[in-house]
Amino acid sequence: MLRPSKKLLFAIEAVLDIAYHAGGEPVQSREITRRQGIPRRYLEQTLQHLVRSGILVGVRGPKGGYRLARERRRVTVGEIVRVVQAMEAAEDPYKDLPGSPLGLTVVRPMWAEMQEELMQRLDSITVDDLCTKAFQGGLRSEAHEAMDFTI
Repeated sequence: MLRPSKKLLFAIEAVLDIAYHAGGEPVQSREITRRQGIPRRYLEQTLQHLVRSGILVGVRGPKGGYRLARERRRVTVGEIVRVVQAMEAAEDPYKDLPGSPLGLTVVRPMWAEMQEELMQRLDSITVDDLCTKAFQGGLRSEAHEAMDFTI
């Protein structure tokens, strides 16, 4: 069974949280932690990597936080996955393991092909698609609740 890492799931959830709850204001990491239950030690490190990769923008100041660097329809899940994979590759103890002739000739190429197919699928899913699913699932957005149309 292919399993996403905790960091990967947290990264996708954090970007989705920012896209879904931001409205016009940056989203603070403590708000993401409150809503998603993501430990701050994972979250801050991941958010910084997402900023460096151009998926998020960090906004300084008392009302600062994070926002998407591009429209949510232009950010894909595949991009987020690649950022986390790069983070995890630095600490992967299995990456240079020797293999048997069958493993090197058949199994690892098959696995690489499957991963490429999965990445193509993830590249076709946007953050906007995920926001639409959240809305259709009846999840409330704090950004929409905070809007006040009183004149």
